[in-house]
Parts: sequence; structure tokens; C-alpha cells
Amino acid sequence: MWMTNVVALCLLALVASAEDKKLSSHATTLADKSANLAFSLYNKMAKEKGTENILISPVVVASSLGMVALGGKSSTASQVKKVLSADNMKDEHLHAGLSELLSGVRTMLHPTVSDAKTRNTTWKINNRLYGPSSVSFANDFVKNSKKHYNYDHSKINIRDKRSAVNSINEWAAKSTDGKLAEVTKDVPNPDGAMIVNAMYFKPHWFETFNGDMVDKRAFLVTRSLTIGVPMMHRTGLYDFHEDKENRVFVLNMPLGQKQASLILIMPYYLEPLERLEKLLTRKQVDTWISKLENRAVAISLPKIAMEVSHNLQKHLAELGLTEAVDKAKADLSNISGKKDLYLSNVFHASAMEMDVIGNPFDTSIYSSGKLSNPQLFYVDHPFIFLLKDNKSNSILYIGRVVRPKGDVLRDEL
Repeated sequence: MWMTNVVALCLLALVASAEDKKLSSHATTLADKSANLAFSLYNKMAKEKGTENILISPVVVASSLGMVALGGKSSTASQVKKVLSADNMKDEHLHAGLSELLSGVRTMLHPTVSDAKTRNTTWKINNRLYGPSSVSFANDFVKNSKKHYNYDHSKINIRDKRSAVNSINEWAAKSTDGKLAEVTKDVPNPDGAMIVNAMYFKPHWFETFNGDMVDKRAFLVTRSLTIGVPMMHRTGLYDFHEDKENRVFVLNMPLGQKQASLILIMPYYLEPLERLEKLLTRKQVDTWISKLENRAVAISLPKIAMEVSHNLQKHLAELGLTEAVDKAKADLSNISGKKDLYLSNVFHASAMEMDVIGNPFDTSIYSSGKLSNPQLFYVDHPFIFLLKDNKSNSILYIGRVVRPKGDVLRDEL
């Protein structure tokens, strides 16, 4: 299950409101299908991204596709549902189900208590559909895309690319409180409809790192490129697994009050992530998670700040979304009442920060003997991560860190 929506997100439980309301069968099915979509999309992107960072929210992608289906007709809409593996689902169930996933998050946006023990992970998510200045958005589409998918709508002047780029970037920066400074430097094919997702993610750890222990360490991007990063350190009890056969470490770092976790997947040593990414299937991740065992772990984790932006149009086309992105074939006439639009760009952008901040913890554990002989988890080379909701077992984010921000210490190229 893959998840998202709107302002400062409390990851207290993906699925439920305060009454622990369960997802409907349609929402559960769509959550499961979006998980499969996420692995497919990540693997498509990983094959051509080289040493680039990747950050994807699969449910944001799924909800955006739902919005495209809402604006589409005939075979264009049917194909969107096929990409979502929901081709046998009625339209009303598709939109209601995706909307239910998103509303499950929206109910968590306003905690009733704000002391240090209940601080929540921050996840700001904003969605906007841009159209050419000549388009007139249909009232029903505007109402329903806002209702189901929390989409805003705007127009840009397709004859002024610089103005279009500035408009998108300024909106994204404002909607993430300045954390996401840039979504794109260019707007290819500005004559079509453009999806823009602008997000900001900052985890709040179940147990805080010691801010006084942050120091500068080397992060090995490649064998010839090393950068300096601020490194956070702490020793505690964590769920950990070592896959000796595949030479992989897996660590579960809980967030908030353990309602969500950041799952870090890292090869033993510096190597291109290609080998690990070939292993990255839903079945393999589930196997790793099932084998986690609680033990003492000494963690060294970069204090990461990065911005990642992807144009997913090409990758979605590779997964079967060929009509909506084709100017000659697209029928998105529910958007404007006219068959004059196609999906020209899908900008999916996130800013992510990993800081020391978390909940206070019982320091008596240091004298208990429980932290003796800790397993070392030293993150000084590229890794993959998943943001997982522990109540629903859904994955809210999937990504990789190949090159965090930092000063170049060694570059032999």
C-alpha cells in the first residue's frame, strides 16, 4: 500500500482514524496494487538513473493516475486503470478507494497533543494540474479531482517557457515552506496538461540521536568520488537482519511512536546498487522484513538533506500508459470538455531531510548490558530505503541515496 496527501502529515496510522477504522475492500485492493506499481516504477527508473538519487511516493503516483482516469474517456481511461491493475474495478470504486487511502492520511494531520513524546514525522504533499492558458477546466472535473485527490488547478502561458518554469518552481517552494526550491529547469512540450507533485519529508525518530555526537565523515559515492557529510551516531535496540547470501544489511528504524518505520537496505560494501536493485522485489523485501530480529545496533547515518525531482511521463509510458501521453491518441476530454489535451509531463519532486531529532529515551539502557556487542551499521556508501506504515504494512516512500549533499573530498575523474 502506498500513501500520501497534503500538509504536515502525522504518520500515526495510515489506514485509520482515531477509531481504527479499517479500509474498505476496494481501498485494500488498490493499496496492494499500488505496491506492485511502485516496485515496477522504481526498477524502471533505477536502470537509467546512474548515480542519481531516487525518491518516489507510490500512492501519490497512484492517486495522480486516478486523477488522469477521472479526466479520461474510453480507451484512455481504461488504460490508466490497467496500469493500476484495476481494470476490472468500476470507476466509482476506483476513485472512492483511492480517495479513502488519502483521507485516511488527512484525518491524521492535526494531533491533539504536541509534547515531545508525540511529535510526528513531517510529510507535506501538494498536487497541482497545470494546463495551457487556453484550456477551460470543466467544473465537475475540478470538483471531483479536488474531492478525491486533493488536486489544485492552474494555467500557464505555453508561449513563455521561462514564465512556466518559474510558476511551477515558485508554487512548489511555497507549498513546501521553501524546502523544495526547484522542480524543473525546463518544461518539455508545454502544450499539454502537466502533473506536479511537490513534497517534503522529515522523519521524527522513535529515539533521538545525540546532536553533540554529529561529526564530519566520508561518504563513498563511487570508488573515485568521496564527499564529506555530517554523520549522526547512536547505539540502541533495533530490528536488524543480515542476509549473508546476498551480502545485505537490513535495519528497521522506527519513527514517532513506532507507527511507521524507515527500512534501510544496504550492501556490505561500496558497490554499484545495480546488484541490490535486481534483488529488490516485493517478495524479497517481505522476506527480509520477516527475518528482522531485535538486537543492539550501533548506527552511523548521514544527516541527509536532498532534493529529488523526476519527470515520470516516460517511465509511466514504459509501464503501459501510452495513450494519455500521446497527443494524437489521448482523450482527456473530461478535463475540459474538449479532446484537446494530453499528459505532457508528470513532475514528481521531493525534498527530504534526516536530522537527529526524535523522542527522548530511557538512558538507563546504557547500564543494563543490553547494548553490549552491538552490530555495526555504518552508512558510508549508497543505500536503498523504504518508508513503511507498521499498522497497515504499506510502503509510503521508496528511494535510494547515492549522493547526499556534501563537499567533495576526493574526485579522481
